[in-house]
Amino acid sequence: MPSPDPAADLLTTNPAQPHGIPGRPASQAEFGFQVATRLGGACTPPAAAVERQGGEFQGRTGVITTPHGTIRTPAFIAVGTKATVKSVLPESMAELGAQALLANAYHLYLQPGADLLDAAGGLGKFMNWRGPTFTDSGGFQVMSLGSGFKKVINMDAAAASPHAGADDSVAVGKERLAHIDDDGVWFKSHLNGDMHRFTPEVSMQVQHQIGADIMFAFDELTTLLNSRSYQEMSLERTRLWAQRCLTEHFRLTQERAGKPYQALFGVIQGAQYEDLRRKASRDLGGMNFDGYGIGGALEKENLGTIVRWCAEELPEDKPRHLLGISEPDDIFTAIENGADTFDCVSPTRVARTSAFYTPDGRFNVSGAKYKRDFTPLVEGCDCYACANYTRAYIHHLFKAKEMVAATLVSIHNERFVVKMVDDARLAIEAGTFFEFKAETLRRYYPAR
Repeated sequence: MPSPDPAADLLTTNPAQPHGIPGRPASQAEFGFQVATRLGGACTPPAAAVERQGGEFQGRTGVITTPHGTIRTPAFIAVGTKATVKSVLPESMAELGAQALLANAYHLYLQPGADLLDAAGGLGKFMNWRGPTFTDSGGFQVMSLGSGFKKVINMDAAAASPHAGADDSVAVGKERLAHIDDDGVWFKSHLNGDMHRFTPEVSMQVQHQIGADIMFAFDELTTLLNSRSYQEMSLERTRLWAQRCLTEHFRLTQERAGKPYQALFGVIQGAQYEDLRRKASRDLGGMNFDGYGIGGALEKENLGTIVRWCAEELPEDKPRHLLGISEPDDIFTAIENGADTFDCVSPTRVARTSAFYTPDGRFNVSGAKYKRDFTPLVEGCDCYACANYTRAYIHHLFKAKEMVAATLVSIHNERFVVKMVDDARLAIEAGTFFEFKAETLRRYYPAR
């Protein structure tokens, strides 16, 4: 018998859902995640690794299903901030094995405008990328650019301030461009100085117009040097914003019926504090998010521990995305502690300075020793750059300041990271993850 309330047909029952927070839209069935192989059951870690770990290994393989294709996890999500991976065609990203791309809501909101992407048919169609897409909420850029720290909010950046550790500190010589209140953030565009307002509702509206398969709730990003009291206040603000994001996401999903479903991930903050990370994971884990992002500034030495804290508390049947890592040691640490996907701009950023990844470490092809080196960047690498060009030629391109230099090294670096993560996934399934990790890191970091 039909429901007396048509709106009720859009929801499935979720008794644990907090009062006032909507349940599952019917179209949410277009998104899913299935765990395949658990690291702890398939692989035997070395005794020393068990002793260091401090808890169970939370890693696993799985499959994320989206309206534009599947993502086999663990997976590296390449970053195309402004609807492009810098200097690399989307077709090239597909050829090198990238499963999905991540763009930035803040940058696309400012230029060319989310309404334009909506009119174009969404992010994927706009940039001619046929696979799954992600957008982050814009919160990182609003906070980091707003405080003058640009790309990184960490202890080094905060220490550069004459008021290091202050909750309103900014980078030396910079003006604060973002001002946070409980309703949202006022920020000044880094492009032209115009003032803009981001709230959880605005972030959802912008991301729905951009049209990515997976988007993130609007959150407040803190630094490692914010006071404990501010971290607690910020965590509560992010929790309330998460509820508002869910409500607006549900409204927009209904309003834009007929468009592919866009999954919404909550973002776990809490800085370096175990109790705050676990509280955030429990709070947001009890809401009807499709998955979760682990965000915030992280000390490298605590990365794995913090990911594990979150993974232990979050629902096991939801994917977990770690925001902003790509170094080999960090990738293995993230995988074994439960991160399913992660992203970083590093492969293309370092490529523009001539740095290329090899199994034996990172080197700069602009160095003099490569001038007459007629071998590929990496012998045996199956990427387009290594199959067709030599170190000598790419060295020449950098010296001549030719733009294609960055393109070729970016293709190679993206392929290197994508393949390393793919191989890690295969190693979990084969029961050889810890052996693969040990050999990979032994070669990449010989000085260790």
